Amino acid sequence: MAGGVLLLLYPLLRAAVISFQHFRMGELIRGGAAFVGLDNYRELLAAEEFWTVVARTFAWTGINVALIMGISTAVALMLLRLGRRMRVALMSVLALVWATPIIAATTIFQWLFQSELGVVNWALTGLGFDSFRGYSWFADGTAMFGVLVVLVVWQSVPFAALTLYAGLTTIPAELYESARIDGGTGRQVFTMVTFPILRPLFALVTSLEVIWVFKCFPQIWVLSQGGPDDATTTLPVYAFKIARVLHRYDLGSAVAMLTVVILAVALIGNLRRMLKQEGAES
Repeated sequence: MAGGVLLLLYPLLRAAVISFQHFRMGELIRGGAAFVGLDNYRELLAAEEFWTVVARTFAWTGINVALIMGISTAVALMLLRLGRRMRVALMSVLALVWATPIIAATTIFQWLFQSELGVVNWALTGLGFDSFRGYSWFADGTAMFGVLVVLVVWQSVPFAALTLYAGLTTIPAELYESARIDGGTGRQVFTMVTFPILRPLFALVTSLEVIWVFKCFPQIWVLSQGGPDDATTTLPVYAFKIARVLHRYDLGSAVAMLTVVILAVALIGNLRRMLKQEGAES
């Protein structure tokens, strides 16, 4: 138990210590890093680039989580209404997508959106969109951002959809029948019956997706390395680029620690609201 806790906490504690030190290539080789207090954090918070990355990270997280939760809810509701064979088939597809390794899926998307031989450009051109003939998705910041959103949503929907479907199966059928007898529409049934009962589950899944998307790194790094022109640089990518390119391990650790703090504040606030709602309902 103690070993497991140490294994989980040591990297975080080590990063926290480095963020208060003057730790660059020389200190990495010879050791003896000196403590500089909050100097790294002051330098970081005074940089306009940092706040641009923070804003981009929040936009990235908001767009992805909204799409993930919306699509996942629709898929979960569809699973509830499908026949047994179709349900098993769709759940199998979702499980396969979920089981696909991140790097493998990212590589597949590289092929799909390749400018000359990619399937996406070929399909769009075949549908009459000639402007996509030879279009380079990876050279345009907005297009690259969109490709990454599609990739992350595609990877995330299976977990959220299957989790929400499991929750939907616990709602007594009598509640749905009563709502329909009272003349409730599909939307009214969802907002008055389904969502109130599963609100804690929705809050939990949303929190997990926020964590997953906010700290997303391998997809962005493999596809774009934060480019073009830093259009896809989020906080985790920013921390890695500072440490890897500039060898500013102290500043990179400070970015990583601020990322942890931002996530913790957001998630604690969400969990507090969820507990208050549960207390009010009970």
